[in-house]
Amino acid sequence: MQTCPSCLGSGLVPTDERPLADENNYPHVAIVGAGIGGIALALACLHRQIPFTLFERDGSFNDRSQGYGLTLQQASKEMKKFGISNLDAGLVSTLHLAHTVEGNVIGEWGLRKLLAKEAIQAKNKNKHTNIHIARQSLRLALLNQLGGSSHVLWNHQLIGYKLGEKVELTFDVNGVHQAFKADLLVGADGIRSSVRRLLINEKTSPLRYLGCIVILGICKLNALENLDDPLLDGATVFQTANGIERMYMMPYDKDSIMWQFSFPISEDEAKALSKKGAEDLKTEVSKRTQWHKPIPQIIAATETKEITGYPVYDRVLLSHDLLRNAGPVTLIGDAAHPMSPFKGQGANQALLDALLLAQKITSARTGQNKELHLREKVLQPYEKEMIDRSSIKVKKSAEAAEFLHSDLVLQEGNVTFGSKWSSTKSI
Repeated sequence: MQTCPSCLGSGLVPTDERPLADENNYPHVAIVGAGIGGIALALACLHRQIPFTLFERDGSFNDRSQGYGLTLQQASKEMKKFGISNLDAGLVSTLHLAHTVEGNVIGEWGLRKLLAKEAIQAKNKNKHTNIHIARQSLRLALLNQLGGSSHVLWNHQLIGYKLGEKVELTFDVNGVHQAFKADLLVGADGIRSSVRRLLINEKTSPLRYLGCIVILGICKLNALENLDDPLLDGATVFQTANGIERMYMMPYDKDSIMWQFSFPISEDEAKALSKKGAEDLKTEVSKRTQWHKPIPQIIAATETKEITGYPVYDRVLLSHDLLRNAGPVTLIGDAAHPMSPFKGQGANQALLDALLLAQKITSARTGQNKELHLREKVLQPYEKEMIDRSSIKVKKSAEAAEFLHSDLVLQEGNVTFGSKWSSTKSI
């Protein structure tokens, strides 16, 4: 298959001018939530001349903490479809190691030769390369491509919406109620989505506790200057587990490493521990991880301001029945399909959702009857593909919350734990 010379496979053609919204042929999309999925959808709409307005309850981009790292997996090759050909802040890992708590390697996979990122990507140009990047760095790259913070309506907290000829939204803006009308409403506002709560009663589709807590931290490499360890080469991902507790570490940026520690605990205990704050979380991790180096040293060197923890949740899978009477309202990302972090799929699925929804809107030009048939022509096809694709990720992410805290992780072999789990289930 030949690559299109005009767009180089991205579906986008370079232009010096900002695309103008085509109000006559496309519905005006109200996007609630300016996280990765929401900004990505706005960007995909911009490129396709779909009119949109992007709302965010935060006061500014920097209201959120820098966030933790994520791994772009199958979505890494889709970034060019957002007009982003290179993520300067991204790092490529070439080796993944699994250890016992004594430091014995029991699994090893990934590209063994530590090549430069460009060389690895050139060598694997027809495959996707996993890219590690800070959440806020990816969000900023998308926002810059959108044109900057001025293209987001900040301080807008959704209170409710009504369906009529248009979708009538009501926002709390600094204590004042403001109304807005759109043809299509998209909830991109995360696992505790206001749009989802208004669309689907919380009792119908509650959060589902997955039996464990995750504690996260970011450690500056310069705090480890006296520690010479090949695991800190900026290109290695490693994990260590004892069949109950599990530590996962990956490059965060060129100056830092990120860690994720998890273990089974009751929901009430997980809530209580997360509320105690960073100091107690750090103490808990340190107490449980007197394992091989450099794990204790990294935990000790991590500043408390860089530590957080939370119980792990997902929701029962979305069904078409739940959305049948939704009208011109839909969901993307964690608002649609929250999942555990253990497969690293949350951001990937949000990016794929954004592209898919924009493509479905484009393929069903509505002309003067923008309000007609949006559910039938655009949203139902989008939701079918989105649910079919994401459901397996939700399921496998929930399974990972179980098997990563089991004796399965102690089995030797150069295959991923997910592959080991699948093989046990097929017996």
